[in-house]
Order: sequence, then structure tokens, then C-alpha cells
Amino acid sequence: MPAAKLGEVVKRQITEAIMMGKWSAGTVLPSEIALSQTFGVAVGTIRRALMDLTNEGLLSRRRKTGTVVTGRTPQHSLRFFFQYFRLHGLDGSLQNSTSDVLSLQNRQASEEEYVGLRLESPAEVIAIHRLRSVGEKPVMHEVLALPAHLLPGFPEKREDVPALLYLFLLDRYGIRISAVREQIAADMATEEDCRLLQLERPSAVLTIDEVAYDQSAVPVLVAKHRATTRSHRYVHEVQ
Repeated sequence: MPAAKLGEVVKRQITEAIMMGKWSAGTVLPSEIALSQTFGVAVGTIRRALMDLTNEGLLSRRRKTGTVVTGRTPQHSLRFFFQYFRLHGLDGSLQNSTSDVLSLQNRQASEEEYVGLRLESPAEVIAIHRLRSVGEKPVMHEVLALPAHLLPGFPEKREDVPALLYLFLLDRYGIRISAVREQIAADMATEEDCRLLQLERPSAVLTIDEVAYDQSAVPVLVAKHRATTRSHRYVHEVQ
């Protein structure tokens, strides 16, 4: 594999480790030599990956300490816009969310999904309903639909669905999410919202209707997110 591509793979893996909470804010990363052994790449590849992530604001390099996870809101970067959970703490801090897949099924696309994904009727989608939590507190539930014909061999069990779906689409299928269109509104919480997000009625929720496009401007995912903002704020960063 070319060195440049190896560097991108390493960057994604380091980013994923931070996003999933393996390395939290303030953590000092292992040495470049130790990381090169862990990832099986040259020290130079590790050094370039760490430099890029430092420039993007995710890491900081300290002379006597080493490389440290900042925990700050990322600098304006579309890469982070697509990869990071966009509900941030009230102080602007990044949040490490966990996801629990409530249901996974292959089914016929709804009319809205058919239109959003520009499908030919009839068409099947992979529908994922999952619950996102921060610090074991549920903050968002979402239904995502992807065209089944684009994703042969997609996991069939709920527990096998990857938490970082965008990264999985890139690594497994070469589908790079290059643009996202969102419509944001407020709505009154439904019975399902209250049950999943532990709300009392009446309560309000933030709703996000999303369409994600690949590098060829083809829609590959539609999603409906419903979130509580009791302790979080939606952060939208555009470069």
C-alpha cells in the first residue's frame, strides 16, 4: 500500500480510537515507535499522521510531555464534520457517544426513502434504528436507510453493525461521504421519544433529516435523528 494511503488509514484508526473513548481528553499517546509497532507501519508514517491530526486540532504536541489528546472542538474541518458526533457539551467539548442498534432489517424503501435515495421502484434498503448515548444517558435515536444493492455482505446481526458507519462505508465499500444535506427543526416528543430518551411529556426534541452523498454526488444514506438538548448543543461546522 502506498505510504500516503497508509497514513490516511492510520489517521482514521487513531481518530476512531479517540472518538470511541479509548484515548480521552488529556491522554498522552504512546511514543511514535510504540505506535508504529502497534499499527505495523514506519515511524515516518506515524509522525505524518500525528502532525496532520495536530494541525486539525485533535492532538497537541508538547515538548516534555509528548502527544496529547486535546478534547477541544475540532477546528473547521469537513472531515470532522462527517466523523464526529455533532451533539457537543454545553461547554463546547467533544462527546464520546456509544450506539446501541435497536433494530436492523432489510425492507422495501418508504416513499420518502425512495425519493431521498433516488431509487428505482421497487427497491430494498438496509434500515438501522439505533440509540446514541453519552455517559450512559440516551441523547438521540435515529433511523438510517441505505440502498441494499450498494452494500453486499453488510452485517446481518445488530451487534455487528459498526458504530462509525461513515468510516465503515469508506473502508469496506470505498464509499466516501463527501456532502451532507440536513434539515433541522423542533418537534414535540412522541411516546417513543420519551421512552428511549427518558423524557417526560410534554418535552421538545431536536429533529434532523439528513441525506448523505458520496464523492459522485449520489445519495447513499437518508436518516431521521431525534435528540434531546437538555445537556447538549448541536454544533455545525462548515469550512
